[in-house]
Amino acid sequence: MVHVTWFIVLGLCLGVGGWQLAVWLGEIRDKNKKHKAARTHALDRNKPLLIAGGPWGSKQIRHWLKMPAHGNGDICLDIDRRAISGHPKGVIADVTNIPFTDKSFGAAFASHLLEHLPTTGDAKKALAELNRVAEAVFIAYPSRQSIANWIIPDHHLWVWQKSNTTYLKQRGKSGDKNKEEYTVEPASERPS
Repeated sequence: MVHVTWFIVLGLCLGVGGWQLAVWLGEIRDKNKKHKAARTHALDRNKPLLIAGGPWGSKQIRHWLKMPAHGNGDICLDIDRRAISGHPKGVIADVTNIPFTDKSFGAAFASHLLEHLPTTGDAKKALAELNRVAEAVFIAYPSRQSIANWIIPDHHLWVWQKSNTTYLKQRGKSGDKNKEEYTVEPASERPS
């Protein structure tokens, strides 16, 4: 009987581990696809690419292993100096108040950024700022299926997208009345 229990526990652990690996790989694929699309969009317009949320994040281990979370942009913006460390054109600034003129960038790529903002209002302000300074905005965010995303204490918002709408929901609050929407014009319909 003890062996059966251990096999059940082992099976559950392997099942959950496999599921989380699939979720994580899906997040990486989505992030890389959006970064590539943002880079292409900026190049097509002959304008720079803005990265909001530096490629190094705040984890020192990424520097030691030389493994950035995503590719660089022409300009990298983050509120934390460590996240843009070593980038030749790193800018320390708040994403809700970006220090660039309107449509300075061909595209902006925000990777795993919005969920760290304290309120949906701050996230909407960040999206408005990104749309102000860039012709197109590409957003990568953690999956709601990721167990890690549920337990990270500085994730304050749920973020997801359907079509041209980005949904923001304050974590810890239930019901659709706490969900906010932010709709942007798709990049393919914007004037070049």
